[in-house]
Amino acid sequence: MLEEKVEVFLARHSFTLENKQIVVAVSGGPDSLALLYYLFREREKRNLSLIVAHVDHMLRGEESYKDALFVKRICDQLSVPFEMAQINVPELMEKTGDSVEVAARNARYEFFMKVMKAYNYSNLALAHHGDDQVETILMRLTRGSTGKSRAGIPFLRNLPFGILFRPFLNITKKEIMKYCEEHALTPRLDVSNNDDTYTRNRFRKEVLPFLKSENRKVHEHFQRFSEELQSDETFLQELTLQSMNTVVTNRKRNQVTIDIKSFLQMPLPLQRRGIQLILNYLYNERPSSLSAIHIDQIFSLIHHQNPSGKLDFPNKLKVIRSYQQCHFQFGSLDNDHSYLFELNNPGMVFLPNLGNINMEYIQSPSIKLSSCVAVFNASKVQLPLLIRTRKNGDRMSLKGMKGTKKLKDIFIDSKVPIQERKLWPVVTDCNGTIIWLPCLKKSIVEGWDHSEGNYIQLTYNKE
Repeated sequence: MLEEKVEVFLARHSFTLENKQIVVAVSGGPDSLALLYYLFREREKRNLSLIVAHVDHMLRGEESYKDALFVKRICDQLSVPFEMAQINVPELMEKTGDSVEVAARNARYEFFMKVMKAYNYSNLALAHHGDDQVETILMRLTRGSTGKSRAGIPFLRNLPFGILFRPFLNITKKEIMKYCEEHALTPRLDVSNNDDTYTRNRFRKEVLPFLKSENRKVHEHFQRFSEELQSDETFLQELTLQSMNTVVTNRKRNQVTIDIKSFLQMPLPLQRRGIQLILNYLYNERPSSLSAIHIDQIFSLIHHQNPSGKLDFPNKLKVIRSYQQCHFQFGSLDNDHSYLFELNNPGMVFLPNLGNINMEYIQSPSIKLSSCVAVFNASKVQLPLLIRTRKNGDRMSLKGMKGTKKLKDIFIDSKVPIQERKLWPVVTDCNGTIIWLPCLKKSIVEGWDHSEGNYIQLTYNKE
């Protein structure tokens, strides 16, 4: 019997109906009508409080309105409160660009949340069943879904005002139809369920019958697969979060940067989930066109011998590899980041890359010289000093080397990430001659020559 199977299913999930206040989503079809009647019959025994919520999507004109009137009559007969909304889904589709399935689903859930909040009810019951589960998993696997989404329909889901639960996931459509017959229920039938335009209908009519002919309990196996996969994914997601905290070097609303070397030390299953976490974080609404293929492209970029490369993803997300860093970011890479500062006197210049350069006059080196500290004989350097971003064709004369070298080649040899090069400070004298590339290279005019007089000491403090 349906009641016994549902009871076993709920017990297996340690879920009890006792004393619950439940909003029941009822379309008027066999599934939701059976769910309402099942909960109604349990009402006294379990001390349940029920409210029915119905949405007219305005997709089938008079027929969909008749569905609403039908559900209302049932509620009147059962003395169950009834709430409904008429939502123009075609109009929503024009505004949002969503498919009919997505627009209708979003409209339904928004209304259900309103009803739960208005009545202060913390449970929402939906009538998805075992056949729905099989269809959903197959559809998602077919279109290339990854991670937890492959697990199909969850039994429980947290909502802003409580939880959603689906007590019929272990029973079939055939069992629901039989239940309706046994209790003389006459549900409304939606003719759109036979329309092959919808992907789910094609799976329902073509694929599901074949699977059931192979194993009449196929829905139970899919449900077990779904629950095991959800449990495994929850555990792996926790491990992934722990690992990614050591890998992410920069995180902003529209940008995430990871250290490739640390990332590749993670186990491969966690790497894939780590990329998914980044994409889920950056995309406010995950594009339907984003698939496992994109994940493979990221791995190819990370493992490629070329130290730099770029991928263009849906909605203008860019994935940029630069040596041992991989950036995920929205926005153009061609924005003008140039700057120019003058230093006539001792003081500090704060740079757009969040670093700073400090200028001071000294008689002798005040600290141990390093690549991030430069000293110049004040009599041999003409002020003002200029601090700017690099320009095309920039070259400098290097200490201990004849001739000049392109700044571009210095950045490449030093493996400076492409994104950092745009804001890297270049120090010149008043004539534009490059005298220092902080933390990378010093020019032939830099250094302590032991002559008397003042020296200019520049110190670069990176972010």
